[in-house]
Amino acid sequence: MTSRGFSRIVAATAAATAGLLVLAGCSGSTEPAGSAGASDPNAEIVVGSQNEPTNLDQIFGGSSGVTEVFTGNVYEGLFRITDDAQVEPLLAAETTVSPDGLVYTFTLEDATFHSGKELTADDVKYSLERFVGDESIAARKRQLSVIDTVTAVDDKTVEVTLSQPSISFTYNLGYVWIVNDDAGDLTATADGTGPYELGDYRKGDSITLDVNDAYWGDAPKNGGVVYQYYADPTALNNALTTGAVDLVTSQSNPDSIAEFEAAGFQVIEGTSTTKELLAFNDRIAPFNDARVRKAIYSAIDREKLLDAIWDGRGELIGSMVPPSEPWYIDLADNNPYDPALSEKLLAEAGQPGGFTFTVDTPDSGVHSTVAEFLKSELAKVGITLNINIITDDEWYQKVYTEKNFEATLQGHVNDRDINFYGNPDFYWGYDNADVQTWLADSEAAASVDEQTELIKKANQQISDDAASVWLYLNPQLRIAAEGVSGVPKNGLNSLFYVSDITKA
Repeated sequence: MTSRGFSRIVAATAAATAGLLVLAGCSGSTEPAGSAGASDPNAEIVVGSQNEPTNLDQIFGGSSGVTEVFTGNVYEGLFRITDDAQVEPLLAAETTVSPDGLVYTFTLEDATFHSGKELTADDVKYSLERFVGDESIAARKRQLSVIDTVTAVDDKTVEVTLSQPSISFTYNLGYVWIVNDDAGDLTATADGTGPYELGDYRKGDSITLDVNDAYWGDAPKNGGVVYQYYADPTALNNALTTGAVDLVTSQSNPDSIAEFEAAGFQVIEGTSTTKELLAFNDRIAPFNDARVRKAIYSAIDREKLLDAIWDGRGELIGSMVPPSEPWYIDLADNNPYDPALSEKLLAEAGQPGGFTFTVDTPDSGVHSTVAEFLKSELAKVGITLNINIITDDEWYQKVYTEKNFEATLQGHVNDRDINFYGNPDFYWGYDNADVQTWLADSEAAASVDEQTELIKKANQQISDDAASVWLYLNPQLRIAAEGVSGVPKNGLNSLFYVSDITKA
């Protein structure tokens, strides 16, 4: 959902009016080996990350950390989103779509859960209904609410009927785990069909994935994976330099890049869609006034911030849509850095002397550093910013769940997450009827061109309204030791497939 991680959106392709997005035979982009020498197929890969899941179940949030570890590794979907943003069949061996685009029929692969139970249509039915059920707070629940009924035709055939055509349906299914319908509570355990099974889970420390020797597909190229978690980026970098970890999923300290390169480490740079946001609670004053939001936007020298944080890497954006997405518009200057304009907008909004507000910022990543920069910038136009540093777990409860905040900093990794602005119940509470209509209509579009034009309208509107402040687009950086290969390059929506990673 949110957190540190990187992603890249797929350009959807439609099949007639059905909107079927299935590209068979596609493969993910990975980084080549860093040195000569045969890899060890039994080697354990130790992955360093700051992105620990808050729990192990995607329907209860779990943060993007749960995607990083489990999606495609422990759990699989009917479809798979590759590292280069394509959609390919996975547990769905065959797919047919009715002429009106409303009925999808899936024939399942012969797969087995880690518990030994065979995958059946009942498991798929349970998983899809669970994902869109009342208890679920999964990131794509709203997009998949088009599911009307799920029917287990027989043990290997599932029929899904939609309430309306959905051009992104199979794409969105790529993020839905198929779980054992007998599994029960999955917040601290797991039972999937993937190439790895959950070995050891030590909250606050590590997650170990053991190779699934009975995997139905191609066997992993390594002997297992350990995710080791670090709250502090310096500690994470030290772990890499001392050999305690083999690679890091996300490099948040650009100052160390040159040192790693000089020491023979691989710097893997891919495409990012992670947006660093200053998000307001648009339900409450003064943030329910677009002039106030725009005033804050224009008070911040974002180019200076990007240089300070990422030393020239990354780029400025002006909405939730990055350049890699087909509905991108260059809106980087739509709310320009202009302190005089900021003061004018504040006066028009009845805040001529400025005001005081609090930003809740997670203690992870660079958020607290960004907050200090914003405090200094806003003070120049009379706005006092109080900084409240909280943990990721506290952020999830206070901001995301309870919506008990004025403003917050967060990195949003989800691809196609402009859709969050079409949901007035989302944590930031942006509510624009036109945007909601355009986004809803875009999903029911008969073609990609029609979808693109509708999303561009929404894109322009949320920028005009300064629904949030899109501070910058993160660069995508991973660091790996010499001899490590097969590292995913782009990490779409925090996806991090580990089965191809090897080390000599």
